[in-house]
Amino acid sequence: MSTSAYPGLVGQLGQMAASTTTASLPAEVRASIPQRVLDILGLCVAATRLPTSATVMALAASEGGRPQATAIGVPERLPAARAAFVNGVLAHSLDYDDTHLPSILHPSASVVPAALAAAEYAARPGFELVAAVAVGLEVAVRIGMAGYSDEHRQSEFFEHGQHATSITGAIGSAAAAAKLLGGSAETCAHAMAIACSMASGIIEANRTGGTVKRLHCGFAAQSGVTAALLAHGGITGAPTALEGRFGFFEAFLRDRWDAAPILDGLGEAWCAADIFYKPYPANHFTHAGIDAAISLRERGVRPGDVARAELRVASPTVRTIGEPLADKQRPATGYQAQFSGPYTVAAALHGGHGLGLGLADFTDALAADPARRELMARITVVGDARCDAIYPYQFPAILTIETADGATHVAEVLTNRGGPGRPLSAAELATKFADNVAGLLAADTVAAVTGDIGDLGQLGSIAPTMASLQFLDSPAALADSPPATSASGSVGDV
Repeated sequence: MSTSAYPGLVGQLGQMAASTTTASLPAEVRASIPQRVLDILGLCVAATRLPTSATVMALAASEGGRPQATAIGVPERLPAARAAFVNGVLAHSLDYDDTHLPSILHPSASVVPAALAAAEYAARPGFELVAAVAVGLEVAVRIGMAGYSDEHRQSEFFEHGQHATSITGAIGSAAAAAKLLGGSAETCAHAMAIACSMASGIIEANRTGGTVKRLHCGFAAQSGVTAALLAHGGITGAPTALEGRFGFFEAFLRDRWDAAPILDGLGEAWCAADIFYKPYPANHFTHAGIDAAISLRERGVRPGDVARAELRVASPTVRTIGEPLADKQRPATGYQAQFSGPYTVAAALHGGHGLGLGLADFTDALAADPARRELMARITVVGDARCDAIYPYQFPAILTIETADGATHVAEVLTNRGGPGRPLSAAELATKFADNVAGLLAADTVAAVTGDIGDLGQLGSIAPTMASLQFLDSPAALADSPPATSASGSVGDV
């Protein structure tokens, strides 16, 4: 399809989607996609412990339908769109999924589940899945960046109370799914245009509580697969669905957007390798503080040594991880601890699991632990001008600890671990996967899945790998799982 035959922005994105092959991707992007898939699969398995996940999995299983694709932890295969929904919910439920900056999107949590479901349904080989995931991530990020304001250093989506991750994720998921269903450029364009009418999500639950945010990437993945199936069946969308007078950007952003991030370098410059992994299962604003605390622990600082500590971060993040300070110093639950600067610093000083801190460090019992609360009471969180100058391209932190002997210890972390400046190695990502699935997958299954996904480009079918994740060793909700609500006060989506 030429862009003149279907001239809108979705037409140009559709052309990119249909023409992209794994061989045409830059080497670093080809290498990144299997790692993204492994990361998401580990998060999906880990999230089956949550009560919210149990509700979603039970509902999907009760509805049944044609056995087209695998929903992790659900014994029966489900219709492809429904499997994408379940896996999308699981992928986003632990606040541990990857992040693109400065858009502050979590693109893999919807695109990967949608692509896995479509690939399994259409029996596509691994190398086609790699290309489709790359395309879906690219579409989601480019549309998200079109709504990012350099002037205000903020996403216009967030300013309107919209969940940019699920909104742009629905369109990216549609591109990935339509490509895997064998779609032409025009069919991929129609799928994205249809998904523009299906994109949704508000972030009020981040501010006042509620479990609905965990569903958003599931809705996005399901919408993407459904839109692709409808486009293949002949349903059409507007060629100006994005930029038209009554299109996506007018409806969502009151026409405050920029086409350049969508079109510049389209098909040549790729985002996938630059998306930040989360090494720790906590709000991304806390991560540099965790690294700073780990650094000071490695220098010999111990919890009992701390007389007072000050965590300096970018000013816009203080309202998420430092206010109200009294609440952040006494998180009521493991989930609230994920959004607490004082807790995450205290946990890192105590020493943790996985890559420094893991899921086992964010339980209700540890959030209420008297020793940790006593330490948290001595930790404050404030804005810092140096950090402000770097945000939101990084989420930096400067941690100052005064010890009981009168000494002062300072650790500065201005570049986030897990991003292009401090990438996680393949071995570290495998460690994260193993930590996430511990107690739920047998050791031989862990090794097999890690090997399969590592060779994703050579895999004939994703179906056997997905089937190995249907029957988990202990899928029931754990007694000490992080609860399903949050009083984080977060305004973004990190």
